Amino acid sequence: MFIPSAFVETDLIWLDRLLARDAFVTLVTTGADGLPQATRMPVLYRRDADGILIEGHWAKPNPQAGHAGPALMLVQGPHAYVSPGWYPDKAAQARVPTWNYAAAELRGVLEPVTDDEALIAMLDSLSAHYEAQVGGDWELLPIEPRQQRMLGGIVGFRFRPAQVQIKLKLSQNHPEANQSSVIDALSALDAPASRELAQWMRWRREGGAAAD
Repeated sequence: MFIPSAFVETDLIWLDRLLARDAFVTLVTTGADGLPQATRMPVLYRRDADGILIEGHWAKPNPQAGHAGPALMLVQGPHAYVSPGWYPDKAAQARVPTWNYAAAELRGVLEPVTDDEALIAMLDSLSAHYEAQVGGDWELLPIEPRQQRMLGGIVGFRFRPAQVQIKLKLSQNHPEANQSSVIDALSALDAPASRELAQWMRWRREGGAAAD
């Protein structure tokens, strides 16, 4: 990922925040024909003593299923258009339109998970996590015959990124007056995505970790 120095972020709290916001990622690998393969999927993310662990699963018919080896995971954050008309110095500096956003790219090695017990534990954690988010009470019941058949139709994976790139393009390369003006303009729009981006800009200005 191309990241100008002004937008580089190394504090993993921003990765925590990105994946807490939206853990529906894009997983990219290289297929047998040498071309990229991509799957969009929900994942379970956590940090532990060994670093970062991300778990998920494919449907078995997916050509990417069972891939072992290098992979790229794309994490999308908030984004929105920024008008040059919002900058106080727009005329003096001949400002142009841009797009503000937050995103991450993770590179590492995929490890397929086919062991039944490990797969059940992974699926149980994944479903419990997302059921809790929506106030649901669905449970994985691996002894139930229909669920047993479904388990045979998926392949799990573990992914430990060796490289994490976080990009926060949040107007931090602009003077304070421009940043404040963009935050105000985004906050005033009748668009949830723009207002969310304004909040991320506030967090970035307040020091990130201290904003929680």
